[in-house]
Amino acid sequence: MVADADGVPWQVVDPPAPFDLPLIDLSTEDDPIAAARAWLATDAVVPFDLAAGPLFRASLLRVAADEHVLALAMHHVVGDEWSAGILRRELDVLYAAARDGGQPALPVLPVQYADFAVWQRQWLTGDVLDDQLDYWRDRLDGVSTLELPTDRPRPAQRSSAGAVLKFVVPAEVVDGLRVLSRDAGVSMFMTVFAAFNVLLGRYSGQDDIVVGTPIANRNRAEIETLIGFFVNTLVMRTDLSGDPTFTELLGRVRAETLAAYAHQDVPFEQLVDELGVVRDRSRTPLFQVLFNYVTEDGSPSGLVGGLFGGDVDGIPRVSSVFDVALSVGERDGGLVGGVEYATALFDESTVRRLVGHLMVLLGAVA
Repeated sequence: MVADADGVPWQVVDPPAPFDLPLIDLSTEDDPIAAARAWLATDAVVPFDLAAGPLFRASLLRVAADEHVLALAMHHVVGDEWSAGILRRELDVLYAAARDGGQPALPVLPVQYADFAVWQRQWLTGDVLDDQLDYWRDRLDGVSTLELPTDRPRPAQRSSAGAVLKFVVPAEVVDGLRVLSRDAGVSMFMTVFAAFNVLLGRYSGQDDIVVGTPIANRNRAEIETLIGFFVNTLVMRTDLSGDPTFTELLGRVRAETLAAYAHQDVPFEQLVDELGVVRDRSRTPLFQVLFNYVTEDGSPSGLVGGLFGGDVDGIPRVSSVFDVALSVGERDGGLVGGVEYATALFDESTVRRLVGHLMVLLGAVA
């Protein structure tokens, strides 16, 4: 991706070419596994050059004669977490075929990402675009900034330094949440999201809560097996005014969620431009808190495959896109999660307390 004389970026599609896979031999290190983790942590923060490329890199780490680690890094402009899941599954198929001496059988792709991009640009125009933009202009009119209490003053320019704190929701609480969701006619996403909004309202003292949430945006069968950047971000506005019961709040959240899903096609970046959002270098535009819910099979709400955007066991998270991002996912019938947070704003003790309060809320709701 390069910029023209006016600074407008445009895409360059490289022809197919051999892919470089360097072999890094760590097997002679005193602790090869620790050395591999250190190598991965360093590689994870190596920036990509959008103009020169490549936007995807891979390395093979040898930790023993018969044990290797395949390290993959992909820029978000060419893929999302759903794409990472596709890549992992296809690599499994190819690896098994190579190991067993068979022929790999990957499905033929009906379309390419460029086909989707052309279709989206042609479809999202005229009345379709106007209808979606009118919804968001009305829904986000007069939206207020969520003011969570921080441990330190907000810096003039936002820092991306971050960490993640993981947690597990007790099984009996999960069972109660499922019963409540079924009885109220809502999804688990809506139930946990509603509880999170209550928590944010208590922390901020506000009734107007704005949170972003990712959505897979793969609403056509032809693109479900494509690798590319499809995920979109929706801005959800929850009204806590009037001291509603939790059941009443679930109704509000359900209506908000379904309306947002019906108007999910405007890319978030285009929405920011269309709304004329005044840019603030200390905050992300429109919202500063994200919520993500991943189902057992890895389907939407949005991101797939991993809860923490590439977080690897034993390797500390070193960045945070938002002030706070709560990710909750289904695993083996239960719920696990993590709070990714900006370390320029929050101490670990504060986030640990926030998680504890979330557990209290979810237990009370269940």
